[in-house]
Amino acid sequence: MAQHEEQPAGQARQRIDKWLFFARLRKSRSLAAKSVEAGDVSVNGIKVRQPSHALRPGDVVALSLDRHDMIVKVLLPGERRGPYEEARHLYSDMTPPPPPREERSLYDQATRERGAGRPTKRERRETDRLHGFSGKDED
Repeated sequence: MAQHEEQPAGQARQRIDKWLFFARLRKSRSLAAKSVEAGDVSVNGIKVRQPSHALRPGDVVALSLDRHDMIVKVLLPGERRGPYEEARHLYSDMTPPPPPREERSLYDQATRERGAGRPTKRERRETDRLHGFSGKDED
């Protein structure tokens, strides 16, 4: 019978689907496996399509989530799916901050270019006058 040799803690490897689940980056291990198979995950810049791909500490994982992309560096392999505070120690978030949004005042948001979109009541009256409509019912 072959004896299983334990690797040093710095070289411990773990399946990527398990790690994503333990790190709380995916809600379930099966969802983690599906996202890997779909090509939403890359390790060290290389797309990974096998949920059994082995991760080790130091690897950089890029992950496409529902509303944003995330880049994390693997610090530790996971042992269980614990609370968020515990899972947060498994990785270091390297995601760049989002670009600053252009701040617009309420007035800027409420105004629109003339002729863009639906006409205002005033513009509708002007259009009717051009076409010869008076706007009142003539019986």
